[in-house]
Amino acid sequence: MNKTLKTVLIVIAVLAALILPIIGSYNSLVSLDQNVKKAESNIDTQLQRRSDLIPNLVRTVERYASQEKEIFTDIANARSKLAGAQNIQDTANADAELSSALSRLLVVVERYPDLKSSQNFKDLTVNLEGTENRIAIARQDYNTAVDAYNTKVRRFPTTIIAGMFNFDEKPYYKAAEGSKEVPKVDFTK
Repeated sequence: MNKTLKTVLIVIAVLAALILPIIGSYNSLVSLDQNVKKAESNIDTQLQRRSDLIPNLVRTVERYASQEKEIFTDIANARSKLAGAQNIQDTANADAELSSALSRLLVVVERYPDLKSSQNFKDLTVNLEGTENRIAIARQDYNTAVDAYNTKVRRFPTTIIAGMFNFDEKPYYKAAEGSKEVPKVDFTK
């Protein structure tokens, strides 16, 4: 009986030595995955905040610059794309398009001194600038969370557990192609 008890205890100890690291790795992957999802959600929250500010900014600019229809259309189209984005890369592409359209809008504003001195416009641009800063921080936080997650997924022996439970690498938030180029603005129109 004493020998049987020793054998059972040894089997339990061996099983615990094998199972506990698997449970720990799995739980660590779940935590890191949740951090990535939270960071992605924070980007969406800030992008939504910016999208909510844009109609007010557009209406304010339209009062002074109603002939600038093309830029207003570009902003509306970019907002629609951002609202319909299905994954992080679609979001990044739509975000870059919207940022480009907003940059062109702010260049257009330079032609209207009365608009620039409007308190409503000033308030909106300050809010928009703050939101842009929050978006940049949210993107950095997302990429930091993705880096921690992807590093864990790729390290041995966690890579085995990640493969068993379908923890795949996450994409980084990357700027859309061409977003590093300065938008061309034509003042001759």
